[in-house]
Amino acid sequence: MLAIVCPGQGSQSPGFLSPWLELPGVHEQLAALGEAAGIDLLAHGTTSDAETIKDTAVAQPLIVAAGLIAARALLGEDATAAMAGRPIVVAGHSVGEITAAALTGTLSEPEAMAFVRERANRMAEAAAATPTGMAAVVGGDPEEVLAAIAAAGLTPANMNSKGQTVAAGTLEQIAALAAAPPAKARVIPLQVAGAFHTHHMAPAVSALEALAPSLTPHAPKVSLLSNHDGAVVLSGAAALESLIAQVSRPVRWDLCMETMSAMGVTGLIELTPAGTLAGLAKRGMPGVATVAVKTPDDLAAAQDLLAAHSASKEGTL
Repeated sequence: MLAIVCPGQGSQSPGFLSPWLELPGVHEQLAALGEAAGIDLLAHGTTSDAETIKDTAVAQPLIVAAGLIAARALLGEDATAAMAGRPIVVAGHSVGEITAAALTGTLSEPEAMAFVRERANRMAEAAAATPTGMAAVVGGDPEEVLAAIAAAGLTPANMNSKGQTVAAGTLEQIAALAAAPPAKARVIPLQVAGAFHTHHMAPAVSALEALAPSLTPHAPKVSLLSNHDGAVVLSGAAALESLIAQVSRPVRWDLCMETMSAMGVTGLIELTPAGTLAGLAKRGMPGVATVAVKTPDDLAAAQDLLAAHSASKEGTL
C-alpha cells in the first residue's frame, strides 16, 4: 500500500516552483491554476519573496497548485485515473487536504482552486482581526504538553505525532508558552499568519459554507483520509464537510498516520513543497519508505516507489 500525501501551509519557500517550470506544460498549468485562484501563481512561485508568500491569501493557493503540478508530473495528465484501482491512499495536511480532494476526483481542479481562494482570503481576514499565530511544541510528555498548551490559553491545532503538537492562539499566549515550555520540550514559532484550526477562524467557516452550494463534490475515486479523525471519506458531501470544518478544528495528522499504518502502508510519497510530512512518517511510521518530492530531480525516486507498490492490492480497507 502506498500513501501519497500533500503538505500544508508553512512548507513553501521563495522560488520553489522555478525548477518545475522547466518541465513541459507546467507553465500553462500553473497559469491556469492561478487564473482560477485569482492571483499570479507564476510570480509567487518563482520571484516573490518570503514575506509575500507567507501571506495566507498567497500561500494556500500556491501550495495547492504546487501539489497538483507535482502530481501531474508524477502520475500523468489524469492523476486520479492513474491512481484509481491501485493500492493507494491519499491524504493532505490542513490546506493540503484540498490538494488531496482534487487528486482523488472529489473536487475538480478549478473547484479546488476556487475553494482555496475563498478559504485563504477569509482566513487571512480572520487572522488580521486579532494578532495570532502558531508554534510547534517538539518533545516532552504528550500529556504535559497538552496541559501546558491549555494553561497558556492555547489550542492544540495540529496533533502531528506523539512528539509534535502545534499550539495556536494569540501572540501573547504563544509568548507565554515559549517562556515556560513543558519539560524536555522546545517551542518553535511557525511562519504562518494566524491561529489556524481554532475558533479564531470561525468567520472563514461561515464563508465556505456559503460557497458550498456552488460546488459539486463527488465520491473519492481513490481512498481519501479526513484530517478530523483519520478515517476514510466515503462520499463527496462528507469530504466537502470535512474541508470546511477543518478550518476551525484541529488537524489530527497523528490519526491519519495511524490509519495509514492500519491499511498496511509501506511507502509514502510527499508532493511539493515536500519534507515535513515525510519527516513525520519516518518517526511515526517506522520502516515505511519515503520520498519527498521537492524538485523534479526527485521524480525518478518517486516513480520507483510508485512502481514497487503497483503490483499488490494488499492493505486496502
